[in-house]
Amino acid sequence: MSTEGGLEAVNEAHAQQREVLRQASIALHDRVVTLWEISPDGDATCLFSSVPNPQQPDTELNLDLTLRQWGAPLIQQSRWVGCRLGDGGRWCVAPVRVRPAAPPPHPPGVERRSRERMVLELAGLSLGVLGIAAGASRPRLPPVDALRELARQPSVIAHEVGNPLAVALGNLDLSLDALRDASTLDPRFRAQLLDDLANVADGIEQAADYLRSIQDRPFGAPGTQLGRFDVTPVVRSCVTLERPLARKRGVALKWHSSVDAVYLYGDAGAFYQVLTNLIRNAVDASSAPKAIVTVTIEQQGDTLKLAVQDHGVGIAPENRKRIFEEGFTTKPPGKGSGIGLAVVKEITQNMFGGTIEVESTPDAGSTFTLELPIPPQRR
Repeated sequence: MSTEGGLEAVNEAHAQQREVLRQASIALHDRVVTLWEISPDGDATCLFSSVPNPQQPDTELNLDLTLRQWGAPLIQQSRWVGCRLGDGGRWCVAPVRVRPAAPPPHPPGVERRSRERMVLELAGLSLGVLGIAAGASRPRLPPVDALRELARQPSVIAHEVGNPLAVALGNLDLSLDALRDASTLDPRFRAQLLDDLANVADGIEQAADYLRSIQDRPFGAPGTQLGRFDVTPVVRSCVTLERPLARKRGVALKWHSSVDAVYLYGDAGAFYQVLTNLIRNAVDASSAPKAIVTVTIEQQGDTLKLAVQDHGVGIAPENRKRIFEEGFTTKPPGKGSGIGLAVVKEITQNMFGGTIEVESTPDAGSTFTLELPIPPQRR
């Protein structure tokens, strides 16, 4: 596409986005409807508005009365569409996305979103779809930034889909072998087998979800699927799928949770990727016979703490400050890219608004601890 043609495509997309805001404004009784983008500094920058002159109070999003109050993370370059509902300062906003929002939670069929929120949800969906076409003309990223961006995209980890499928089939084979060899089945043994088969089903379903997300997501579209998700099933699934691979390395993978259910807001796939990277690094660092890697989850007030602990080689003091740098790795050539922990830190901070810390002693092991703020929970 020529430069002139690319500029025309961008201008056309911008005109269409403004038209979406204008129509949303009419549906909301001529309220000012605005499109914002979260800047690297964590501010909401006005991109377009339904009014000709966007320099007015109704186009300046009050983050304290919206995203921060609701516990939504301020993700860089995420976009939001919204309006003020009245003079009292009440706001209604919705994220810009490329897929419809998830259906309402239980009880099924009960829609609790207001008419204004539904209008903005549809506007955000329209803007997201239009943004794909506009994004096709954006300039390419520098190589380092491109590598980091690719590491975040599910399409790049498509080959990883084969691992969960292989693990699921491996678990199924183990269960079938146990059934063939067992002459009697007591209730506890049968319950364990049923639990294993349930984990197999979860693994296959997760792999299928990865495939569907890759197939449905156009190249260059935003890679995140934002929404509420329960942390516990994600961790359980990740540990279950990684356990057979760890066992082949002579490492026992265990997990403990004092949390029954706690919901975060973000991309469950990104959270899964964070935990997978930490677990695999811990397994790689564990060389002693019968080594153990432990994943723990606990809630402390409004903070969720997730820790991955190993008793392996540890991290040298001079390397501890560099382990989250892009491209830095102590693994042999071909064994590590130095991108994994950089992506872990970026997702933890930018998507979930959390922190990651590491404690390590050479030849004694390391513990990576994530502290994630818990948004208000639905009751």
